[in-house]
Amino acid sequence: MGLYSYDSSDIPESDRIPKLVSDLYAGMPKIESARAVLLTESYKQTEDEPVVIRRAKAFRHILENIPIIIRDQELIAGSTTIGPRGCQTYPEFSCDWLEEEFDTVATRSADPFYISEKTKAELKEANAYWKGKTTSELATYYMEPETLLAIDHGIFTPGNYFYNGVGHVTVKYGEVLAIGFSGIKEKAASQKSKLSLADGDYQQKARFLDAVIISCDAAVTYAKRYAKLALKEAERCSDPVRKKELLQIAQNCENVPEKGATGFYEACQSFWFVQQLLQIESSGHSISPGRFDQYMYPYYKKDIDSGRITREYAQELIDCIWVKLNDLNKCRDAVSAQGFAGYSLFQNLIAGGQNEDGVDVTNDLSFMSIQASMHVSLPQPSLSVRVWNQTPHEFLIKAAELTRTGIGLPAYYNDEVIIPALVSRGLTMQDARDYNIIGCVEPQKAGKTEGWHDAAFFNMCRPLELVFNNGMDKGVQLGPKTGKVEDMKTFDEFYDAYKTQMDYAIKLLVNADNSIDVAHAERCPLPFLSSMVDDCMEKGKTVQEGGAVYNFTGPQGFGVANMADSLYAVKKLVYDEQKITMKELKEALATNYGKGLSEEDIAFMTAEVAGSMKEAGQVVGEKEISAILKTVVAASKSPEVKKKGDSILKLIEEVPKFGNDISEVDAFARDVAYTYTKPLQNYRNPRGGIFQAGLYPVSANVPLGAQTGATPDGRLAYTPVADGVSPSAGKDVNGPTAAANSVSRLDHYIASNGTLFNQKFHPSALSGRRGLENFVGLIRSYFDQKGSHMQFNVVSRETLKDAQKHPEQYKHLVVRVAGYSALFTTLSKSLQDDIIRRTEQGF
Repeated sequence: MGLYSYDSSDIPESDRIPKLVSDLYAGMPKIESARAVLLTESYKQTEDEPVVIRRAKAFRHILENIPIIIRDQELIAGSTTIGPRGCQTYPEFSCDWLEEEFDTVATRSADPFYISEKTKAELKEANAYWKGKTTSELATYYMEPETLLAIDHGIFTPGNYFYNGVGHVTVKYGEVLAIGFSGIKEKAASQKSKLSLADGDYQQKARFLDAVIISCDAAVTYAKRYAKLALKEAERCSDPVRKKELLQIAQNCENVPEKGATGFYEACQSFWFVQQLLQIESSGHSISPGRFDQYMYPYYKKDIDSGRITREYAQELIDCIWVKLNDLNKCRDAVSAQGFAGYSLFQNLIAGGQNEDGVDVTNDLSFMSIQASMHVSLPQPSLSVRVWNQTPHEFLIKAAELTRTGIGLPAYYNDEVIIPALVSRGLTMQDARDYNIIGCVEPQKAGKTEGWHDAAFFNMCRPLELVFNNGMDKGVQLGPKTGKVEDMKTFDEFYDAYKTQMDYAIKLLVNADNSIDVAHAERCPLPFLSSMVDDCMEKGKTVQEGGAVYNFTGPQGFGVANMADSLYAVKKLVYDEQKITMKELKEALATNYGKGLSEEDIAFMTAEVAGSMKEAGQVVGEKEISAILKTVVAASKSPEVKKKGDSILKLIEEVPKFGNDISEVDAFARDVAYTYTKPLQNYRNPRGGIFQAGLYPVSANVPLGAQTGATPDGRLAYTPVADGVSPSAGKDVNGPTAAANSVSRLDHYIASNGTLFNQKFHPSALSGRRGLENFVGLIRSYFDQKGSHMQFNVVSRETLKDAQKHPEQYKHLVVRVAGYSALFTTLSKSLQDDIIRRTEQGF
């Protein structure tokens, strides 16, 4: 087939992108069964083979048989499901939760999916094979009983990889663009030829390399299926413009990703197949395109310089990729869906920054990436920009223009903090300079890292509850006995008790993460992914077994602001000024500051306490527990208790809060953050790497806050915990610069798995060129003080409240949630309320 010109000069103006977006969101996304059925068919045929071969053969069987579709008007082919924004299922990781939620998944508040009765029946049949064979079940077996108890009580949750694939990686897209999977297959064959049959690890290495070859062939077969489909559709197409487009799609899919890309359009198609197929191999999210503007630029420049493509058509191709990134989807269990609300896959694509030699490499594609997000106005990709002292000013102004649209993009990252932080974790300077962001806010070197970012959510407020209850929670001895708080004579004694509870909980978190890590290596190695990560082929290991150059585990802590404000309030009010006693504070917390609990709270707590006590071997009837709770609640609502609670809240309100540029408070917050970040880095994972802390919650601060009682900062029971390293909502009252100054005083270097700083501005703050200049100045100032990350919502509180009341009028309202953006109307009300509560800033 001859080379088609894809100059857009003969293509009329079209509504392609608006139509693609409209079609994408025309209905509720659907769960499909094809992958699960095909996976199970293959596994039943390979019972006696090594697991890595079974994974590769299953991948091949899926790609040879999964239904395919080319959507109307799209220029980039490849869809994981027939339905737009649909999802496949991944029973090898976990499946019981989905069957339990078959009847509720379409009506739940966070990320609902339609599922037909036919699909339910097909999944039930496929899932039956996986009982006792999942990574989740094996990980549970490996965990200690006290670890499982801590998870059950909401001290932390490792649910991300407990029930799903890992993802959270950027592969060597550039290598696939250059040599194709035929080239990668040749590398695997060459590596295998160097092995000696007598080597003690020959069997494992050889079978892994065989699995890589099988996986590469499968990817090529899949692309050629699309080439045939495009030709078939072109034959029956009467529209000459669309016919030409289909013929070009056919030619692209015939050439890539088997071979190296010869131009920008082929590079776009090759990139997309890699991105999509990584999702088909496993259910991991945050598979991030990384430095798209760098590895795609040579193909773009070559075609522009030769006149083979126009800039306008190149922009349309990029826009099409942006739409496709929103077509990928994932169904999580109901609890996890609340923590990741908004159907997000966290596909982080970053623009700008420097190269390995420390030279700024912002280019035309950097600007066009921002323009694409303006054109499609969708949550994916989770666009980010790198900032340092050589970043072109107009690039930041362009980024600020996107921020001004209100879609929560881009996020901003500071090269001058992140690069040395990565070097301190063992990366070479060259690799650190070439970092990209994964998922929400996590930095890594593409193609060399298995970072296990987002490995768990750790609620820093829960250990403080254990301090007030001598390690008890809901009738169970959950943490160490650190003594009665009423008997603690000094603040240091109280603070040490908190650190003791933290250290114990962190150790259990490590046990949970390492158990899950081992389970993935044993049951779900990923040869296709590993073929695009160094040094897997050289080591003869998948990334799950430690094949990557850099290996980390990065669980994140959240609630820093709550803990800083809480401990500071205890220090001031109880010990320094003695305005209240510890006994009075403990009673205030137990009674929710005299606000009491609702009937729903009582019912929930009754069931929780009864279940926990039963697990601990203490059989107490729910009627008895409910009666005790109702007595406590009735007492907590008495006029005397309410008056006392109100007076204590008033005293707490007068104590200075983190986020207001008060050096003493900010230094205290820095130390409080260390109670999580410092102990964690002392542990190692099964892949030979270290643990590194992140300080961000995704959106788990809302559902996990709903499991957390009242705290000494005045936060009421079961309300959201502060997000990331941001000040508590409404507590930063001295303006955006003061808040940024406070956050910059945290140690962002030690939190090398990423920190997250949210701010919300009224749209008027960014109006005109002056508004943009002021905004860029704020970012520069924060980064000059060694802050790591900033992200913004630019939307008025009134607009958000109106969107809650009239969601049908705001179907395309995109907001920044945590380390990602999402359609506001797809979020649960509790998460919407949390965004509304954030302090609205202005210059």
